[in-house]
Amino acid sequence: MVESRMLANAIRVLSMDAVQRAGNGHPGAPMGMADIMEVLWRHFLKHDPADPNWPDRDRFVLSNGHASMVLYSVLHLSGYDLSVEDLKNFRQLGSPTAGHPEYGDCPGVETTTGPLGQGFAMSVGMALAEKLLAQDFNMADSEVIDHRTWVVVGDGCLMEGVSHEAASLAGTLGLEKLICVYDQNGISIDGDISGWFTEDVAGRFRAYGWRVIENVDGHDSESIENALSTAVSECGKPTLVCCRTKIGFGSPNKEGSESSHGSALGTEEVSLVRENLGWDFPEWRIPDEIAKAWDQTERGARVHAEWDQKIAAYKKTNEARSVELSRRLEGELPLEWFVELDELARVEQSSGQNMATRKSSEKCIAKLVDLLPEVFGGSADLTGSNLTSWEGAGPSRYLNYGVREFAMTSITNGMILHGGFRTFSGTFLVFMEYARNAVRLASLMRLPNIFVYTHDSIAVGEDGPTHQPVEQLTNLRTTPNLSTWRPCDGVETAFAWKAAISSHDKPTALVLSRQTTHLQSRNEETFSEISKGAYVLKEPENDLQGIIMATGSEVSLAMQAADVLNREGFAVRVVSMPCVDIFLEQDSSYRESILPSEIRVRLAVEAAHPDYWRKFVGLEGAVIGVDTYGKSAPGSTVMEVFGLNEENVASTMRNMLEA
Repeated sequence: MVESRMLANAIRVLSMDAVQRAGNGHPGAPMGMADIMEVLWRHFLKHDPADPNWPDRDRFVLSNGHASMVLYSVLHLSGYDLSVEDLKNFRQLGSPTAGHPEYGDCPGVETTTGPLGQGFAMSVGMALAEKLLAQDFNMADSEVIDHRTWVVVGDGCLMEGVSHEAASLAGTLGLEKLICVYDQNGISIDGDISGWFTEDVAGRFRAYGWRVIENVDGHDSESIENALSTAVSECGKPTLVCCRTKIGFGSPNKEGSESSHGSALGTEEVSLVRENLGWDFPEWRIPDEIAKAWDQTERGARVHAEWDQKIAAYKKTNEARSVELSRRLEGELPLEWFVELDELARVEQSSGQNMATRKSSEKCIAKLVDLLPEVFGGSADLTGSNLTSWEGAGPSRYLNYGVREFAMTSITNGMILHGGFRTFSGTFLVFMEYARNAVRLASLMRLPNIFVYTHDSIAVGEDGPTHQPVEQLTNLRTTPNLSTWRPCDGVETAFAWKAAISSHDKPTALVLSRQTTHLQSRNEETFSEISKGAYVLKEPENDLQGIIMATGSEVSLAMQAADVLNREGFAVRVVSMPCVDIFLEQDSSYRESILPSEIRVRLAVEAAHPDYWRKFVGLEGAVIGVDTYGKSAPGSTVMEVFGLNEENVASTMRNMLEA
């Protein structure tokens, strides 16, 4: 029988060799965590290397993603489709072994991590998803959803504020199947953390409502096994396991030092580590007895087969539930799910009613939650302002996240990653900044998360510049893989929600107004073209001379100004552009039909930073927007101050046409 230390040393050697070969990376944490990972992956983690997407697998998240080689090493050793060549190509172009774990590129990687603390917060979302699915689908005699979420964090993760937000909520929710292993090595990039991180982490987590297991020797397999055995026992709380480790364990000259954190050890030190660990095998060679002891394919096949038997019995007695569970886990939408949303758009079109788009969104949500049981919503303590709830919403479908924008967004990312849910969450547009990096990770991973951002402009008014977004729309629109809608009325809002739910490979931001917007009239052709992201809302009778493009509540200003100009004999088109990125995805002929290249007189109108629109108006065009912070005053007054009124739009366009 191979000793645990030798099995852990296989991780250490593979990790340091890969970093050394790449010439850069982080060998210290993998070498320090190796003993923990050996016990966890060989004795506790429920997984099947042959099927990394098995629905009832335990989820494993490496929150301190810079330690990526520890994950790649255990995936390779456990039997996942990750070869020695992949390890050799660590951090190289096109390799599945990227510098930080990347979701979708490497089998067994549950989420992209690296920005510290976010992996922890996403693990909370995974554990929440497991709990809710179990409540919905498990029967007294058949628990087909029954797995844990494991997350490894370092000191840096627990310094980041998002971990505080997420840990607090996890304790409140009693996520018993969430287990966090804290790699407590006391070292970060700048050295010994005693100068900047001295808090009582165990005490903090106890105050959050967690069970805490302290003083675990992270280099003693028996101590680790005893701690993890306690961690998986029932207690009604999430569990934090505090493991004391030495960064760079096994390195004679760099163990316990920041020098092993983010740099290759060096050829000489690598040789000394091998000697110190008693590892007398050639580079990249794992002895047969160690490889066999590590191989988890047989155990994985066994636990997977047990679940297959359980799900087969479940199907016989709960056929309808079984079909619905499969649909949700596979992320498929019911046939014709969108019919009622299409009908709502038509009802809105014929209603003649002006309203804020946040109110129109509320109507859409009420329809969606009846149509799609996988829809799960919430708000960061702004439910009554975001209008994200609905009659009868309960804790199985709606979560009050409290004032935790960053954690909220990361948690919903985790729920999407787990599977079985389509999530949306709400806050004010200006407070998107608190969650910015989680929005970026959702876009990077192409997760179909939905972000409801209300109070969309300086028209917020009296709350002043702290609550009046200016640059946020540009931020969202320039984020790759993110679709951003700013609808002008209830009809466009329904189309926006349909697009958001229909998306399977990118998130959507819905930017909605507090102020009332004016319902625009449309013919059938115009109505159908909303889904293309931009369309002609008003066409002049005479040969086209100029174009006004606008979004949101400013569309009505464009329409009013165009009426004035057309009466004066100018031929002005109005283009509503609720979703620029979708418009840019259309074929060139459609784009040319909306914004003809020969029409150089163009004006963009939006109560946000003007620079984004320069590419649409060109050198000869103009933008009426907001390039400074707002003012504390009633919304209508603020809009007037910044020239967002009918008169200024008309006069600006008139001057260009007459030039």
